[in-house]
Amino acid sequence: MTHKIAFQGKHGAWSHTACITAFPDLEPLPCPTFADAFMAVETGKADMAMIPIDNSIAGRVADIHHLLPKSPLSIIAEHFVPVRHCLLGIKDAKISDIKTVYSHVHALPQCRKIITELGVKQVVFEDTAGAAEKISKMNDVNHGAIASAMAAQIYGLKILKKNIEDEDGNTTRFIVLTKSSKKPPKQKGKKYLTSIIFEVRNIPAALYKALGGFATNGINLNKLESYLKGNKFQSASFYCEVDSHPEDLGFEHALDELQFFAANIRILGTYPTHPYRKKI
Repeated sequence: MTHKIAFQGKHGAWSHTACITAFPDLEPLPCPTFADAFMAVETGKADMAMIPIDNSIAGRVADIHHLLPKSPLSIIAEHFVPVRHCLLGIKDAKISDIKTVYSHVHALPQCRKIITELGVKQVVFEDTAGAAEKISKMNDVNHGAIASAMAAQIYGLKILKKNIEDEDGNTTRFIVLTKSSKKPPKQKGKKYLTSIIFEVRNIPAALYKALGGFATNGINLNKLESYLKGNKFQSASFYCEVDSHPEDLGFEHALDELQFFAANIRILGTYPTHPYRKKI
C-alpha cells in the first residue's frame, strides 16, 4: 500500500480538505486533473482517490460522469464537505482594490452575489487552490482568488472576506474510489447506497421501463443523471444511486427487470450512507 489518497488540484483545494477530514492517516497526493487522480489509483501511485461528484449550489461535476464508465475503479464511500469560500488577496490588498477574481469553474457560480456586487471580472482556473497560488505569485492588489482559508494560509494571502458563498449550507459531496470491487457485507441497522451505470435505447418509454423494477420493489432512486454517449444523439447513458444493498431481495428483483430494458449495466459500488445525510 502507498498510504496515499489522490485528489484533483493543489494543496489547499477543497478536495484536499476532504482528504484530510475523511482519511487523516493518508498522505494527500495532488493531481493536475481528475483523469490524473483516477490514473494515480489505477497505476498504484495512490490507494484511493477523493473525487467531487456534485455541489448543492453548482450541481454536478460533469467531467466525473464521463470518467466513471471508462474507469475500472469502484466507489467505496461518500464524503460531504461544507464549503465556506473566502475572497483572498495579497497582504496589501483591500476588497475595493479587486478588479479580477480567479477560481474554479464550480466555485465562481457559488459566489455570484459578491462577484456581481463588486463588479469584478471572472477568470476560470484549474482549481481554487491553484488560483490562490497564482494570485500569490502575481503579487498584484487588483487580482484576487476565491478559495479556502487553508489556501490563504498555505500561499500567504490575506482573507478579504469570509463565507462569500451565495447560500448557507453550501456543500460538496465526494466519492472515494479504489481498485477493490468487493462490496461491503450488509450490516443490520446500516443504510447503503449502490451506484449503477447503464444505457437505454432511444425508444419510447425505455427509461420508464428500465427503472420500473425499482419502483415495484419499493427501492428509492436517490439520484439519476443522464449524459449522451459519445458524440451521437441516439442513445443515453445513466448514472443512478439507489437506497439499497445488492443483498436485498428487492434489489435483486429490480436488477433482473433492469436487464430486460438496459444494456452495459455496471454496479460501480455499494457503500454506507454518510452521517451528513441525517442532517439533510
